This record gives sequence, structure tokens and C-alpha cells, in this order.
Amino acid sequence: MTVDWSWIGDHTDDLTSLTISHLQAAMTAVFFGVLISLPLAVIAHRIRPLRGFLLGLSNVLFTIPSIAIFVLLLPISGLTRTTTVIGLTVYTLVVLLRNTVEGLDSVPAKTKEAAKAMGTRPLRTLLTVEFPLALPVIMAGVRIATVMSISLVSVATYIGDGGLGQLFTDGFQRNFPTPVIAGVVLTILLAVVADALLVAVQYVLTPWRRRRA
Repeated sequence: MTVDWSWIGDHTDDLTSLTISHLQAAMTAVFFGVLISLPLAVIAHRIRPLRGFLLGLSNVLFTIPSIAIFVLLLPISGLTRTTTVIGLTVYTLVVLLRNTVEGLDSVPAKTKEAAKAMGTRPLRTLLTVEFPLALPVIMAGVRIATVMSISLVSVATYIGDGGLGQLFTDGFQRNFPTPVIAGVVLTILLAVVADALLVAVQYVLTPWRRRRA
């Protein structure tokens, strides 16, 4: 399987545009996944009877095939980027919700009791004590969700979106491997770079771990 380098040179602008579109779809889904999962995780952590229901619901949604969920959304949001983002957001929830709950569970009870003894209100304790201490576990979930979303964006090609996934369709239809190879390489690079950036963000946001090390 050979690569037609001249084709890549002639389509640099298209490759750049598709890469940006691919990244935007994935990161938008992760962003909304985080916004949804954080309050749900707090509820699951604080109200134990709802814990199993919320985690179970996210697991059930994750079992829906990706193509099927895009098709189910078509009557609601049509052949738009919104359909792609909603579908991807649903898949991020199973990882983000579970990791956030586990992160909050990992905060030592004595630490929360100390904050309470100092007169810290519950909301402030959550924001300034529990979330920071749970951040490494939460960020692990964000990293997994990000890589997963980047890989799943291509499936949206079947509804007219899909970012780099359009290269796969184009290459298969024309029996021309160069677009497929370019799409695979760029998707992998996006995942690696995004994961590295999130590791850097976690490093900046957890200075106490550096001091302890």
C-alpha cells in the first residue's frame, strides 16, 4: 500500500480544514460531557440511592451502537453538527460520570470533616477541597473521553459530517488508499496531541502533587 504524496500536497488545505472540524466536534462533545457529568456525579456521590440509577443509565446509553444513535437523532436535529455533538456527548458520559464519582469517593472523609470543622460551607468544600483532590481521577476520565471522541467522530460521516472520516469514505469509494492513510495518521496524531495537552493541564492544576513528588 503506497502513499501518493503529491495528492497530500495538493489537498493540504482540505486536510487542515477536516482536521480542525474533527477536533472541534470531539472537544465540543467532551466539553458538554463534562458540564453534564459534574452535577450528576455530585448527585450520585451525595445521594446514594440515585448512584446506581445514574451510572446504570450511562452504561445503557453507551451500549447503543454509534450509527444507531446518530440515526435516532436525525428526526430531532437533522443532518447537522448538532447531531454529531449530541451523539458523542452521550458516549462521553459513561466515562466522565463514573470517573468523577470515583474521584469524589476517593477524597478522605477526614479532609472533608476538617473543612467542615473550620466552618467551610458545603458548596465551598466541594469546589475548593473535594473537586481539587478528585481532579487526577476526573482528568483521567477526561483524557479517555477525549481520545474516544476523536476516534468516534469519523462515524458521523454516515450523516454527512465526520471530519477526517470523510477521507475514509472517499478513499474506500475510489479504491484509493492515500486519503484513508492520511485520515488514520491525522486521527492518531490528534488523539496523541490532545492527550498530551490534557496531561500538561493536569500538571498545572495539581501543584501539590509536584511538591509532594
